[in-house]
Amino acid sequence: MKSLLARKPVADIIAAADTPGRRVPKVLGPVSIAAMGVGAIIGAGIFVLTGTVAALNAGPAIVLSFVLAAIACAFVGLCYAELSTFVPVAGSTYTYTYATLGELAAWVIGWDLILEYAMGGAAVAVGWSGYFNGLLGMLGVALPPQWVAATGQAVVLSDGTTTTAVANLPAAAIVLLITALLVGGTRESARLNNIMVAVKLTVVVAFIGLGVFYVNGANWRPFIPDNTGEFGSFGVSGILRGASIVFFAYIGFDAVSNCAQEARRPQRDMPIGILGSLGVSTVLYILVAGVLTGLVPYAELNVPDPVAKGVRVMGHEWFSLFIALGALIGLTTVILVLLYGQSRIFATMANDGLLPPVVGRLHPRLRTPWISQISIGLVVATVAAVAPIDVLDELVGVGTLFAFILVCVAVIYLRAVDPHAPRPFRVPKVPWVPLLGILSCLGLMSGLAPTTWLRLVIWLAIGLVVYFGYSRFHSRLFTKQ
Repeated sequence: MKSLLARKPVADIIAAADTPGRRVPKVLGPVSIAAMGVGAIIGAGIFVLTGTVAALNAGPAIVLSFVLAAIACAFVGLCYAELSTFVPVAGSTYTYTYATLGELAAWVIGWDLILEYAMGGAAVAVGWSGYFNGLLGMLGVALPPQWVAATGQAVVLSDGTTTTAVANLPAAAIVLLITALLVGGTRESARLNNIMVAVKLTVVVAFIGLGVFYVNGANWRPFIPDNTGEFGSFGVSGILRGASIVFFAYIGFDAVSNCAQEARRPQRDMPIGILGSLGVSTVLYILVAGVLTGLVPYAELNVPDPVAKGVRVMGHEWFSLFIALGALIGLTTVILVLLYGQSRIFATMANDGLLPPVVGRLHPRLRTPWISQISIGLVVATVAAVAPIDVLDELVGVGTLFAFILVCVAVIYLRAVDPHAPRPFRVPKVPWVPLLGILSCLGLMSGLAPTTWLRLVIWLAIGLVVYFGYSRFHSRLFTKQ
């Protein structure tokens, strides 16, 4: 039991990350890091989930769902900012947990983060496929329906007959393309991401600026539709369920913490990247949700491309094409950051002995964890090809919230056991702000469906089997004892 609770000293974590075999180039500045955050956050939340949640859960009150999710993220974001400067290495929540709660907890959270990063990447790829198919339709090109939907889903063919889908090939293809880009190098990926984020923000701001003139106030009434008799379907419970689901849209800011090891000045750059990207994204989410539900009656927004549908209501066909292109670029940046984060977490776990050593191996020329990146890309591409987005986004939500709770716990713990250690950024009012983060996350988790909780338990049980079957006996901490 003592070895299961063994903690990895912060000094050892930082020293190990700076050894010649694991050292990575420090090429990211505050603008690139903030762009990474905005690139991950502004995507599925605006371009996909806004319509689904408005139609099925919260109605026009989806803006309140975004506010609730943002409040929880603000508390947690402060905790991430402190830990990413205190432990400026890759690995995100996994690394922070290893330094505070011990190896077993670190493994559990590392395994849980697969739900956040890998499954999140798959979910966004499915949304990307929806916009890609819509864009092709605008251009007069139609892909076979059975190859653009999740395996087993019912689809309607051009002759009106119904069949079942085989796989979502565009979703798998975009994952593989981004995987190849990430293997090619961090600096190159960051530069392309910066360009795509600039284009995406231009599209989002243009939608808000133009759409506000076409808003029909009648579409906002009732602002909170009556509950249908089912928890989470309109009413106050619908706002809570909606917040639990759109929380998926905010996961990008914690992916930024994986940039710490490649940041030029992590003590300054990481807080700017995390908190800045969160603030910008929250404002844009609320504005887009308000404009979209004012353009289109909420009941009609359960479509793969809700923002494009809102543009079509304005009657500007040229702008529909512009939005579709912007959505594709926006969703691409989200997939890029999530795949980037997952590969860094896996590489860190491999370096600790909890995964096979080959997973952490850096490419001799490119200096990227190429085996980890390729393996993750293949798995995520497969999941994106076969799984529907509604199952994926709830899995991502519960996995993310669980990870966020442990980050808040880590801040409280480190302040108690090592209160005098230098902290370039400090969370104010500890332990109250981290406690508010914990309570906010628990509140959002309560809005998720029971089946989602069951999937989380099953996933964590599988992870424990892997840990006690392999990782426990190959852990570097264990073999040193």
